Amino acid sequence: MQRFKNILCVVNTDMQNNVAVEHAVKLAEKNQVGLTVVEVIDKIVPNTTLYERIMSPVDLQAEMISEHQNRLQELISPWEKNIEIKTRVLTGILFLEVIHEVLRNGHDLLFKTADSGVLLNRVFGSDDMHLLRKCPCPVWLVKPESPKTYQMILAAVDVNDDYPSEELNTRHSLNHQILEIASSLALSECANLHIVHAWRAIGEGTMRGAFMARPEEEVASYIEEVKQQHVQNMKELMSETIDKLGQEAQDYIKPKKNLIKGDPRKIIPAFAEEIKADLIVMGTVARTGLSGFFMGNTAETILNQINCSVLAIKPPGFVTPVTLDD
Repeated sequence: MQRFKNILCVVNTDMQNNVAVEHAVKLAEKNQVGLTVVEVIDKIVPNTTLYERIMSPVDLQAEMISEHQNRLQELISPWEKNIEIKTRVLTGILFLEVIHEVLRNGHDLLFKTADSGVLLNRVFGSDDMHLLRKCPCPVWLVKPESPKTYQMILAAVDVNDDYPSEELNTRHSLNHQILEIASSLALSECANLHIVHAWRAIGEGTMRGAFMARPEEEVASYIEEVKQQHVQNMKELMSETIDKLGQEAQDYIKPKKNLIKGDPRKIIPAFAEEIKADLIVMGTVARTGLSGFFMGNTAETILNQINCSVLAIKPPGFVTPVTLDD
């Protein structure tokens, strides 16, 4: 998967399970690309007098960095013979420092072992959600129980064309990114690939309501017409994807297309569970032009229901709200 050439992996050496490192190393080895492994630790405030009873805050910070740097070296030692791995210890707020690292060094893919959410039954933790919303490059959150090799990959696309033209172009580009990356991964992992799109016939309920009460055959005809439009849109997307990846690759993968009627916030998590997906590849940003609107409500709802690893893709033109001055 040559798309990614400068991979970043975030770890916590206090955790026994840093499964994200294994996935990051495997991808870097296959493509012979750069890999940097970082850990973010607490930043010692210089004027904290409590620490001064033991040693100066500056010396304490230096000792902590040295200790965690040694841990990082020990963590990556099994793979150093095969590829060059850089290590770095950062200090501060995890999601901010990780995004700063991405901005400073042009990383194009971020791996991280997913934290468990502790509030409101969220699947992902607070730092994970911040990264999903704001990190400028794709974010690959690996569940701790994730298998080393994926057997089932799910690509979630949106071929609905009921959007303003500018947003429609953004979504179309995002669909292409999702399918190209998911297809490349399916080839690399020898995995099954399912492509899912959840569609709805807008106004169906109103047409059946007491005020309109349209004849059932008229409603059914309308629903079938909407369905066929989505089928055609999916065919066009797949055709464009084949043109980019090649027919031979598509014939080998044999992706399975699934157009399912219903709310994507319910359909996609349920379908991922039904096929026992190991990884879901999906877009996270609905619109790039609204200030503070970093993730679509639909995407966020889906992410808080899935129980597998996720590779979240940003659309072209996305600009992170985080700057190096933060």
